[in-house]
Amino acid sequence: MGAGLAQTGGETAPAVPVEPTLTPLPPPSLNFYGNAGLMDMPSAEMLPDGQFSTGIAYFGGQTRYNLTFQAVPWMSATFRYNAIQDWNLGGFSTYYDRSFDVRFRLFRERRYFPEVTLGLQDFVGTGVYAGEYIVATKTFATPGWGARAGQGGTLKLTGGLGWGRLGSHGGSGGGGDRPSFNPGDTGGEVSYDQWFRGPFAPFAGIEWRPNDRLGLKLEYSSDDYVTETQITSVFEKRSPFNFGVEYQASERTRIGAYYMYGSELGVNLQVQLNPKQPPTLMRVPAPAPVAKRPSRSANPEAWSTAWTQGRSAPLQLRDVLDPILRADGLVLESLTVGADAAELRFRNLQYMSYANAVGRAARAMARAMPASVETFRLVPLSGGMALSATTIRRSDLEALEFDGDATDALLAVTAFSDAPPQAAAAVPAGDLYPNFSWALTPYFSPSYFDPDRPFRIDVGAALRGTWQPAPGWTISGNIRQRIAGNVKDGRESNSVLPHVRTDQVEYAQYDTTLNNLFVAKQWRPGRDLYARATAGYLETMYGGLSGELLWKPVSSPLALGVEANYVKKRDFDQLFGFQDYDVFTGHATAYYEFGGGFLGQLAVGRYLAGDVGATISLDRFFENGWSVGAFATKTDVSSEDFGEGSFDKGIRFRIPVGWFLGKPSRQAFGTTIRPIQRDGGQMVHVPGRLYGQVREAHRNALTDQWARVWE
Repeated sequence: MGAGLAQTGGETAPAVPVEPTLTPLPPPSLNFYGNAGLMDMPSAEMLPDGQFSTGIAYFGGQTRYNLTFQAVPWMSATFRYNAIQDWNLGGFSTYYDRSFDVRFRLFRERRYFPEVTLGLQDFVGTGVYAGEYIVATKTFATPGWGARAGQGGTLKLTGGLGWGRLGSHGGSGGGGDRPSFNPGDTGGEVSYDQWFRGPFAPFAGIEWRPNDRLGLKLEYSSDDYVTETQITSVFEKRSPFNFGVEYQASERTRIGAYYMYGSELGVNLQVQLNPKQPPTLMRVPAPAPVAKRPSRSANPEAWSTAWTQGRSAPLQLRDVLDPILRADGLVLESLTVGADAAELRFRNLQYMSYANAVGRAARAMARAMPASVETFRLVPLSGGMALSATTIRRSDLEALEFDGDATDALLAVTAFSDAPPQAAAAVPAGDLYPNFSWALTPYFSPSYFDPDRPFRIDVGAALRGTWQPAPGWTISGNIRQRIAGNVKDGRESNSVLPHVRTDQVEYAQYDTTLNNLFVAKQWRPGRDLYARATAGYLETMYGGLSGELLWKPVSSPLALGVEANYVKKRDFDQLFGFQDYDVFTGHATAYYEFGGGFLGQLAVGRYLAGDVGATISLDRFFENGWSVGAFATKTDVSSEDFGEGSFDKGIRFRIPVGWFLGKPSRQAFGTTIRPIQRDGGQMVHVPGRLYGQVREAHRNALTDQWARVWE
């Protein structure tokens, strides 16, 4: 960053010695449910903000696969997939189930008071593990044992009250009746009518960490495992006490072994990732220093505007600027130069952060533009559309590069606005269009939660080609060749609705497929407006026509969009034919940025099965390109017709490739995980939807990442 060196009288000041910092103790460990806790019981601790954790736990014939996200410092959410062996309820030899948890911190730990958390366990599902709790945890420092010099240990005491499953051992009192678990329930409904009802029971535990590697646990469990031990014979419960030992194998991995309920051995593997802590430091070549102009008095000729009289001057400046930009992963689209101002329109091919791209573009302009050019207007493009305009004074760049408060100071004098129409005097790049590019990459197509096999996947190679005949126009196609996989062996659909998504097995029967082939046009119809039209084979299952219009002011947290589609269902072989099913579908969508990287969306409209309803979602975006979110859709399809799960819902995440590789890249990978794929509440997948392209170059995203303008 620009504030990395201090200068005094033109000399670099000596570095100030920095005190060595102690490695902090690892974050709270996870219990068998994927939450911060002991073994089966929760604790009141919260994970570090933004932590994304996954784990596999097993004991007594029960396997639990957990995903936990610390959405904000005071709230976390967990998705879980369970497999219970020899549980012969409802005709299942192995019973599979999906569930969600949510936890809220009520009070933060202080010197004399514990941390207090309220939790809802399996609150949307069949209720196999349904329970509620309120729990307190207090941490004490203890002498270290085998710890590094100067680092002691910790002792954590936990106690709480549980309801539902967590109130089944030693339970008493309670208000109202609580429904018992029904193995034939399709789940999916929020069971708020049973929260904190029925008997409640105490639970408690101790965790001692003598050093930053080792952890010893003891807990008293309030879960009696009635169904697993008294109605069926999954395992034998002899004691409410559990014992465990855990080892921090690496910064992100923790493993544990346990003796559970006086009869069973258990294991737990925990992997914790944090978007704010990449595994590899980002290796980005340092930007060139801001080229400073000579003073006007010392060299008045350098400030002369006589160069503007030559007709070839803009072309010459373009040819100087273009290679500088390309060296930084930016592509010059057009350049407009006046006596004291210049506008650069460019594409960002390298940086996940547009603030990073704007900073590099501004430095390039400072190197290439004549001294008289004081104002830089930087306009990033996506698919031919101008996304925004960032206006920076050159003198501010020169003055603030080594300022101790460079980031905030530059932000205070930078303007963000809608990009004006391109000037007639703009000099375009001479060799960008038509442009053809291609890539051969691996692909992975997963399928989740088939009761016969919970995880299936197809892998193969994808050949993608893209031709851009002119700005805003794209013709693209993707051919896939499956090499291996077992998605085709999954269960056939039993849906009573039109099979708009549940025919995945039928589509997986073919090895060579045309994944998509489409032509798209993007343009700016007016101020704050963005438009798209797409036609062709849009995705694996559907082809047709799609149109979209988005209103999004650069500095507004609110955006409104409307999309309309006419699509037909493609043949199972995914070549050029269609089936006899077509539908008009579309949505009106409101987007709102709440700050702190949180984006909410509400879409209302008609879905692929002809059902009408709404989808609500909330995503958190991190400045390095990570995103994690959840969504739910409710339509006029009844829970009975929808089938298992009652309504569509799921979680999604996106991880930038550069986070792993340690070098800048615009590429990312991710997936959407639904508890179960059904046909209600399903949208068509259209390539190049507008909001994601536009948002990341607008004011809120730029200011959230503004520190990167100096990188």
